[in-house]
Amino acid sequence: MDVQLIDKNKPSTQRERSSNNYRQQQQHERKLMEPQGMAAMRYLLEPFTIGDYLLKSTLRESSVSIVWKAETKSSGEEVAVKQVFLSKLNKHLANCLDCELNFLSSVNHPNIIRLLHVLQSESCLFLVLEFCAGGNLASYIRRYGRVQEQLARRFMKQLGAGLEVLQSHHIVHRDLKPENILLSGSKDDLVLKIADFGLSRSLDPGNYAQTVCGSPLYMAPEVLQFQSYDEKVDMWSLGAILFELLNGHPPFRGRTNVQLLQNIKSSTCLPFSKLILPRLHPDCVDMCSRLLSLTACHFKNSINIDF
Repeated sequence: MDVQLIDKNKPSTQRERSSNNYRQQQQHERKLMEPQGMAAMRYLLEPFTIGDYLLKSTLRESSVSIVWKAETKSSGEEVAVKQVFLSKLNKHLANCLDCELNFLSSVNHPNIIRLLHVLQSESCLFLVLEFCAGGNLASYIRRYGRVQEQLARRFMKQLGAGLEVLQSHHIVHRDLKPENILLSGSKDDLVLKIADFGLSRSLDPGNYAQTVCGSPLYMAPEVLQFQSYDEKVDMWSLGAILFELLNGHPPFRGRTNVQLLQNIKSSTCLPFSKLILPRLHPDCVDMCSRLLSLTACHFKNSINIDF
């Protein structure tokens, strides 16, 4: 997918309008780059225009990016725009961004967030993504609590299908968690989409990664132990998500990463609620146990959600 440079190849009237938008964007970026507290930072997150998109309100923020809810001016279509501040990227994160762009621009799958457009200004890259009105899976669990086994199975089959696409492209996500799974469609026919590939990387078969990254509650033990790892770590994260869907909370906790790892290694069985466990089919419990096994292969060669 080509990257569109802002204010390029426009008719004169559009160039003038785009020039104003560009100056507005530059002023906005300079404000955001100034050293200020987060309260002041949020105050400056005002609506602005970039290309054909009106960025209206923030959906989430990180140390290197802001995700906006936006509107396509020419059509009125709602989109999400991920604004990445290039000067805040170290070499590792810059490589992850390249991986994210290359992967998303080469796939079209219902369970992978869709990249629609890419724009670039002097200091920022803007990824225009499909907007998922259902929010993320973490918000869904907070709102509705644990889900029934039948719905958990349907969700897992969708996530498994998405992960198969990643593995076929030799991509390891490294930050699979409910916050990074978006919901589209109606309440009775939800479609889950794997999103936020900001920590992803390409990993050829037989090679291993070593960077410790991700969210500890969904992080595989080998990552917590600073060991080399491959795409199997995403399967552990999938198991943690399945457990949370069934129980309403992650499988393991700890005040520190060390304590979290100790709790994982000392566990002889998964801490299912005594009220919930009798209602679950043995195949469902077995699937969760295999995904979260310290000795399993985490379904390296295939993703078969068979409960």
